[in-house]
Amino acid sequence: MTTLIGISPKSLLLHGPKKTLLNSYHWHSPQIGIVASYSPTFFDVEDHFGVFRGVDMIEAFAQATIVSCCGFLECLKLKCTPEELKANFLPLFISIGQVNFRSYLEEGDVFISLGQIKFYKFRQMTCDGRIYKVPKGLDLDAYFSDYTEEQFLNYELPNDFTLIAELFDITGKGIKRDKIKY
Repeated sequence: MTTLIGISPKSLLLHGPKKTLLNSYHWHSPQIGIVASYSPTFFDVEDHFGVFRGVDMIEAFAQATIVSCCGFLECLKLKCTPEELKANFLPLFISIGQVNFRSYLEEGDVFISLGQIKFYKFRQMTCDGRIYKVPKGLDLDAYFSDYTEEQFLNYELPNDFTLIAELFDITGKGIKRDKIKY
């Protein structure tokens, strides 16, 4: 495993099927960050006016960034599989910095999380980033196949991507399972 591209998020995430808010990885530079996508379902917007809640956007961003990226780096560091990592560690939020919502998402919209790694040490990761609504019909794998680190760090996207949210200091940590009291 040299990157998350081509890996199913379900193989890395512990979240159950109703709580997985990540469909695919489209660009990944292990020390820099990730671009991942999700499309809200009826279940995600039910009882919330057909709108994907802001708290769920934050969770989707966290799953794409601090859970996926930190999990990936921990697998490399510990020389283990994602299954072995999941057996020993749980991903937990530590803190959420500032979040600014600029627009909203509805059922069936596709959005991407662009998460830039700001800090990583001792199974703890902090990311900043943005969430964008994707233009209908765009092939994300093809679009991001030649994306560069410079483009990623500058959030370079065409104007038909809609900025939904800016996120700062989203922080999580892998906690040893034996430290958690159930």
